[in-house]
Amino acid sequence: MDLIGVDYEIMPSEVDETFEPGLALEEQVKRLGFIKAKEIFDGTQGDRTIIGSDTMVILDDIAYGKPKDRKDAIRMLKEIQGREHIVYTSLAILVEEKEQYKEYKELFKTSIYVKSMSDEEIEEYIDKEEPFDKAGAYAIQGSFSKFVDKIYGNYAALVGLPIHRIYEILKENEIG
Repeated sequence: MDLIGVDYEIMPSEVDETFEPGLALEEQVKRLGFIKAKEIFDGTQGDRTIIGSDTMVILDDIAYGKPKDRKDAIRMLKEIQGREHIVYTSLAILVEEKEQYKEYKELFKTSIYVKSMSDEEIEEYIDKEEPFDKAGAYAIQGSFSKFVDKIYGNYAALVGLPIHRIYEILKENEIG
């Protein structure tokens, strides 16, 4: 948010991130970004803009969340290495200005190809970066970038916040 020069406050949501039965993975991530924003929106008043987002790593129609422990992180990285996988990032922006309400719910798809990694490289990455709060056990913007061969899609969305689209929506609503 600093990149677009607006004042902001970080307000973490406490929503239950359990998947809703029957929804496709793309819809799950879109729903999670929205319910995070909606929880904060409902707990605030007045003119406001609330932004929520969620990121999901998907390989072979399986969602890779945050690893439970070191062993789980190693498993995830071994499974995604040498293959292309998908990262979905949802964006939900809820705007109330002068008693007018608007909501934006969008989904961004990025394909990423990770090079093959040795067991030593995987363990060294995990030991240095501690990727336990990252979907798929990695953060593209850190030292993991040395293992990335190709990206098809928006880099900022892959990092987890599609700043280009946030900027457009704020501009459209004359916010900031």
